[in-house]
Amino acid sequence: MKIPFTKMSGAGNDFVVVDNRNAIISKPSEFSQAVCNRRLGIGADGILLIEKSDISDFTMKYYNADGSNAGMCGNGGRCIAKYAFDNKIVTHEKFSFEGFGHIYNVSRIDPTTYALSMKDPICLILNQNIEFEGKILKGNYLNTGTDHSIIFLDDNPEFGSLESVDVFALGRSIRYHPVYSPKGTNVNFVSCEGSNVIKIRTYERGVEDETLACGTGSVASALLSSLKYTMVSPVSVIVQSGETLEISFERSETQFRNVILKGSATITFTGEIDV
Repeated sequence: MKIPFTKMSGAGNDFVVVDNRNAIISKPSEFSQAVCNRRLGIGADGILLIEKSDISDFTMKYYNADGSNAGMCGNGGRCIAKYAFDNKIVTHEKFSFEGFGHIYNVSRIDPTTYALSMKDPICLILNQNIEFEGKILKGNYLNTGTDHSIIFLDDNPEFGSLESVDVFALGRSIRYHPVYSPKGTNVNFVSCEGSNVIKIRTYERGVEDETLACGTGSVASALLSSLKYTMVSPVSVIVQSGETLEISFERSETQFRNVILKGSATITFTGEIDV
């Protein structure tokens, strides 16, 4: 059977998007593993499925490249919003979708820019001591729809600059560290670049590699940077692709609300795949 798909990018985070309202994909985990393979499939960080919803305009289902379902994807949320608008699944520029037990509100800014209202973050843990190769790594944790460890490199100078840090090796070790068991975590390395600007590199759980961008990781890094560096909303996050995501929020002490992730959502190509 041939399945139509759209390959999309959210600030460099890439996805295969399929309209699954008629349940043409019955085994999404297996489908994701096959199509996300960069040598034998289409190649992507994950798949996005549009499905029916009784309480919003549609439902978003997200599966990582390894077939796992690990929580919300902010860059994917903007991409699926663009897909829905471009394909007239929604016809208004402000709409909502259901995902992982939450309703996400979306605003279309222009044809390639969308703003996504995120869940209020939970489970903040500051100043974690993570034992690693006989050293103590300083970390932090925040759930912004999925799990994120935030590593400020100026707290950990032994790991080098953002350009030189071994994101794959160090990220993989932290991702599987007992501190974050049993689920593991995504890992973000953060560098302060000035007033309200940070750069990040992210090791993503489920992709099991560095990605060019991570939306929920950008949100977590921006919010933690507002605490560490006294940054104010909005915070600009420069991701590995070179693009910039904008994170706006309200903060009271260590509580955050009205978090909005704004950035690009673009179409790379369309096609059909045999499954």
